[in-house]
Amino acid sequence: MRPLARTYDFLKPACWVMAVCVVALLGWIFAEIVRQAWPAVQGVGLGKLITDDWIPSRGQFGLMTFLVGTAVSSLVALLFAFPLGVSMAIFLSEDFLPLPARQVVRFTVEMLAAIPSVIYGLWGIFVVIPMVRNLGDFVAGTPLGKIPIFTGPSFGNSVLAASLVLALMILPTITAISRSALVAVPHTLREGSYALGATRWESIFKVILPAAAPGIVAATILALGRAMGETMAVAMLIGNSPRLVASVFAPGGTLASVIANEFGEATGMKLSTLMFAALLLVALTLFVNAAGEFVLRRTQHATKGVY
Repeated sequence: MRPLARTYDFLKPACWVMAVCVVALLGWIFAEIVRQAWPAVQGVGLGKLITDDWIPSRGQFGLMTFLVGTAVSSLVALLFAFPLGVSMAIFLSEDFLPLPARQVVRFTVEMLAAIPSVIYGLWGIFVVIPMVRNLGDFVAGTPLGKIPIFTGPSFGNSVLAASLVLALMILPTITAISRSALVAVPHTLREGSYALGATRWESIFKVILPAAAPGIVAATILALGRAMGETMAVAMLIGNSPRLVASVFAPGGTLASVIANEFGEATGMKLSTLMFAALLLVALTLFVNAAGEFVLRRTQHATKGVY
């Protein structure tokens, strides 16, 4: 027992050191980004940085277009991926098919997470962009075409094209974590629901899903964070336009895509502005995680109160 106790005495400070190193590394990264971005705040001005005028040749470095594009493309992707991911999680956690068939589907979904983002971008160029272009031409001839969010002309490279590929990229995250949350629900809750006369689907929607809600919320937060930070596939599909438009069929841009496209040639104030864009992206991600953590805690508290 004594050597084991000595091992524990060694591991405790080691864990503390590693935890402090992680926090210090995050602080170092954040401080370096702030240091590089500060000249843009002083030279351009915070008010001018949060505008939709991105014309570097004229000294105009407004990032509002890319900030809005990041939020819109991520939320649209989540709108597609969330119901599909949760549905697949229910399918994989419940006995709708024999175990071998469910394992094949599970393996296929998890393999999507291993595909490099540039491959998603290439697939989007040859498959999603023509599909979105045809969809936009069709919608333009319907009453939906008069709604600003669906107005034409239809471009292949667009916010919708990037969002569809993003939805596919975050689908494994939502599915895998939601499935783990559903599997972790105690069988006694299922059995009690069936004993009270509930049908299978009533048990799923009224008992199992509410009990697994904290895990599903966590899956949604992680998926949204990945969608906001995705770079290569979005840069290949979104069109990289600095114009702020309402239609999802029009080209747009994100903070990550403008950094990827412009950073290699950036110098001086433009470089500092791109670092400020990186700072905005970090702040946006932290805000989403903080909001998600708040919702997660509230959901866990509500679940404990019911169950």
